[in-house]
Amino acid sequence: FFLLCRLEHQRLHEQHKGHEAMHAEMVLILIVTLVIAQFVLIEWKRRHYKSYLLITLLAMWIIPLGLSIKNLWWRFVFIWLLFSCITGLIVRKALLKPIGGTTPRLVYKWFLFIYKLSYVLGIIGYIIMMATLFGLNLVFKAKPNVWLDCGLLFVFYGLYYGVLGRDISEICADKMASHVGYYTAQGMPTRNLEADVCAVCGNRLLVLENEEGIIENTYKLSCGHTFHEFCIRGWCIVGKKQTCPYCKEKVDLKKMFCNPWEKPHVLYGQLLDWIRWLVAWQPLILFLVHGINWSLGLE
Repeated sequence: FFLLCRLEHQRLHEQHKGHEAMHAEMVLILIVTLVIAQFVLIEWKRRHYKSYLLITLLAMWIIPLGLSIKNLWWRFVFIWLLFSCITGLIVRKALLKPIGGTTPRLVYKWFLFIYKLSYVLGIIGYIIMMATLFGLNLVFKAKPNVWLDCGLLFVFYGLYYGVLGRDISEICADKMASHVGYYTAQGMPTRNLEADVCAVCGNRLLVLENEEGIIENTYKLSCGHTFHEFCIRGWCIVGKKQTCPYCKEKVDLKKMFCNPWEKPHVLYGQLLDWIRWLVAWQPLILFLVHGINWSLGLE
């Protein structure tokens, strides 16, 4: 028996002899591919931002679903289908022309809800993981791996749907504003903006700038143009715009969100942008690396 074990061990040793060099070559291929891919993505985003955004959005939408079906993660599949159905209906209304008078506010309400929900889920997940590290799970007689898994799940759902919602809402924001006629991606607006009209949704302003509104206030940018407070917040936070929808003057977000409790939303929006690379492009890059290794006969 021991002789057979030694022979088997020797056979495996001979089979894997020289794999150290092979593994080093695989690591080198991985590093080079990551560097080249990062450079290509940066240049693509700088030169052709719209196509980059669209392909990234499709990758983020499809890749996690495929992995979930493969691994039988049915909870994610159900939530993904629910989110996709509701968002699909919202996007359809945003792309219609002529656009309905209530559509911009409906679209911003939905995506602002998704944005805030993702923010809350991320914070809850972070608190759960920190509580586990400090041993608070022992108070509830819970295993640390259960709490960590729960925290990571909250963080993942928050970040994933936060990024997905922001990318879709940016496309909707451009389409809606251009359909209303007060905004164009290049050039001058196609309609003249009246003094008491919001350039985001095209509806009348209900209250003056210095009046206290029952539902919402009227907000005035440094360029002098006025908007519904809800619309301009949706335009800046959800639509990821930092310019006036009418004249394209730069918007100072620090002055706009003077409340210290609202400033984290701006920083959180930047965090969601960083997560996009991990969700959409890293799986594709790793798949490309595996393809290169397979073509070279590396195992």
